[in-house]
Amino acid sequence: MKETRERQGSVEQQLITTHDGGRLALYSYGTVDAPGERRIVVIGGAFLTALIYRPFSEALSKGLGDGWAVDVYDRRGRGDSTPQPADYSMATEIADVRTIMDATGARNLFGHSLGGSVALNAVQQFTGTSYVPDKLAVYDAAVNIDGSIDTDWLDGFEEAVNNGKVGHALAHLKKATKPGSAMARIPEPVLAGLMALVSRTKLNRMFSEVMPSAVEELRAAYNEADHARDFSALPAATHFMAGGKSPSYYKITAQRLHAAVPGSSYELSPKGFHGSIPAAVKELVTDISAYYKR
Repeated sequence: MKETRERQGSVEQQLITTHDGGRLALYSYGTVDAPGERRIVVIGGAFLTALIYRPFSEALSKGLGDGWAVDVYDRRGRGDSTPQPADYSMATEIADVRTIMDATGARNLFGHSLGGSVALNAVQQFTGTSYVPDKLAVYDAAVNIDGSIDTDWLDGFEEAVNNGKVGHALAHLKKATKPGSAMARIPEPVLAGLMALVSRTKLNRMFSEVMPSAVEELRAAYNEADHARDFSALPAATHFMAGGKSPSYYKITAQRLHAAVPGSSYELSPKGFHGSIPAAVKELVTDISAYYKR
């Protein structure tokens, strides 16, 4: 159900009522009245709001050209959307994807990072229904395939979040997302101190606001190791993407999923890093636009 609609420059905002009485903030770019086959729903990653994806959404809508729309929404617990419900799980995320598809009529999905996990799990659940998208693409999808993602850090991260220790929480996160890097070799107390300093910045203040919801969604996505064959029912047009400069487990995941989904495609962006999507890196935007217009 659409509650409100507001136009601000090149973007239209709506508040959408969910199946359980919650609310999702939805932002549309490009030709906002585009038909469903020319609409792409962007599902964002952990910690990131729809506002962070504005540069990418605007660039993608321009890359697609006239007659296309890009819809990006705040998942539960961020932006103008309502908090996660008490019984939150991946099922909540999947139901919300369905709600956004109903509200927009969109026939295409794109997921980044944890949003890629949501997109893949949703389409897997949609098998045999009218919700199976025409095109599905994910970049650096955060799916724990056969234990490819180390989740040992989550307990420490959750404890730090619950105790309000933003610096320690960010330290756990930085070390987990950049294994093998110089930052990962810094002793945790030192790294926590450094993170406490940078946590005063606007971006990291936003991170601290969404951390509680991120704990639950990370556990929903990571705790149960999936198998590549679990996703074999995904549509043949599924496009798996990974960044050449992203942590290696994203490439491993994309390759395993590509091998398991008949007719799917795989693309490695040599210069791509994990944050290339919200940063609207031109090469990636061009590649993604080309995929959806094919």
